[in-house]
Amino acid sequence: MSHSYNKIWIHAIWATKNREPLINRDIEENSYDFIKNQLEEMGCKVSLINGMSDHIHCLFLLNPQKSIADVIKQIKGSSSHYVNQQEFINEKFSWQTGYAAFSVSESVFKKAFYYIKNQKQHHSQNTFEQEYNQFLKLNGLE
Repeated sequence: MSHSYNKIWIHAIWATKNREPLINRDIEENSYDFIKNQLEEMGCKVSLINGMSDHIHCLFLLNPQKSIADVIKQIKGSSSHYVNQQEFINEKFSWQTGYAAFSVSESVFKKAFYYIKNQKQHHSQNTFEQEYNQFLKLNGLE
């Protein structure tokens, strides 16, 4: 084959430090835009970013020249710095160390998209911990 092709959608999830409910409306709007711009500057096309007061979900195409670990590390670091620099909240904002990232095939892309889009509805029935454990179980990572 003379050309290389890849299209790897990533559904990434990470939480605020100690799962503190720090993401208010101001942080949400501004940081999601900031994260989207940062991802796109890294060559990762963003489909959707959404979340709750204590965690975030991102659905993006992975740049084939980047590792998931490097992308997430960059995004978490730059976005926490941005939130603190903008002084959206009085306390120091930071993300927890870990994250989860799962590949999403084209056949279930729409399902993942709507799942992320409807986070607030979804979490009226499930906690972040329940959701996270379901993802781990679904992906054989218990």
